[in-house]
Amino acid sequence: MSRRPPIADAEEMITHTERWWQRWSNRCTYQGPWRDAVVRSLITLKALTYAPTGGIVAAATTSLPEQIGGVRNWDYRHCWLRDATFTLYALMIGGYTEEADAWREWLLRAVAGSPSQINIMYGLAGERRLTEFKVGWLPGYEGSAPVLVGNAAYRQFQLDVYGEVMDALHLARRTGKEPDENAWRVQRALIEFLESAWTEPDEGIWEVRGPRRHFTHSKIMAWVAVDRTVKSIERFGLPGPLERCRKLRAAIHEEVCRKGFDPERNTFVQFYGGKDLDSSLLMIPLVGFLPPTDPRVQGTVQAIARDLMTDGLVVRYATKQEVDGLPAGEGAFLACSFWLADNFALLGRRDDAVRLFERLLELRNDVGLLSEEYDPVKRRLVGNFPQAFSHVSLINTASNLSRGAGPAEDRQRS
Repeated sequence: MSRRPPIADAEEMITHTERWWQRWSNRCTYQGPWRDAVVRSLITLKALTYAPTGGIVAAATTSLPEQIGGVRNWDYRHCWLRDATFTLYALMIGGYTEEADAWREWLLRAVAGSPSQINIMYGLAGERRLTEFKVGWLPGYEGSAPVLVGNAAYRQFQLDVYGEVMDALHLARRTGKEPDENAWRVQRALIEFLESAWTEPDEGIWEVRGPRRHFTHSKIMAWVAVDRTVKSIERFGLPGPLERCRKLRAAIHEEVCRKGFDPERNTFVQFYGGKDLDSSLLMIPLVGFLPPTDPRVQGTVQAIARDLMTDGLVVRYATKQEVDGLPAGEGAFLACSFWLADNFALLGRRDDAVRLFERLLELRNDVGLLSEEYDPVKRRLVGNFPQAFSHVSLINTASNLSRGAGPAEDRQRS
């Protein structure tokens, strides 16, 4: 006969839980003017972490719409490689080295194997197959169908994730993380793959369901992958094809500046041969591709602030069926608005940066949480919730505005 489990004292368990979270929160080393918002965001990242692997899910929900009644309803209960560098910065800013180490270890396990077979996202336990299917018997949030389980984007080719992975591992090395021999083997394999793969079109950072294109941001992040490889060899004496990588870095940079830039409008464009803007181009100075003082960067920031803002917030791009394969319409993407604040800070426009940052803080709900997007017409949060990327961006921007050299300056100088 099996023994009955002991009856738990609910009040004691609540007290124990509160004390645990209080001790954890008190470890936060950020001391800037927005400490409460940063601690709340760090708590959110911790709560979105799967303890056995260290992976952090993009959100705890599926199919919360980016536009009420629309079809952009994705399953975000997975771990994205794209979040790697941003998340490492956010955790280290907060002083949470154990969590940062666990995230790096998850990252290394995820990308182990053949570079050509890397997923852009994985399941919490490292699952590679995230087959997407519709749950047809559910009406969807406020009638927003379809409800989806899984995410077909796992099969996409996205060049930018290679740059994020290489940058994250370089960041870990620069900040004194315990050296990992396997990390450099992984990076060597990735760079060998990118030597030819960087010339291919991809689905890009926004995981379009339309045709592959030569997205400018994707090429920039391929440059980041090579740049961080060069710097790892130079700075840490790691074995690798230094001259070959220097030539490759120069070739990618030249092509992006030639094919991804519109001299008539003085702005970089969404993809080669196109005319449209894309807020992912705000990453150009943040990753060190060009300095913030470069006229081409300033022109791009000005164009995005002029043409991709609504109600003081930034949208990703002008949604078009021919580009992303979906009906037009979505909210303002909150991470992009944080990136614009970072750019303002780099350009010396601190007042504009603080004004935008505090506008974003006002969008948080009553317990300090953010979703993926905000609908400026209906004045409500939309998209999956709570969104790790939004909270990671909040932490990093708070640091950029609070310290002499936050992640924005550190990453561009890396």
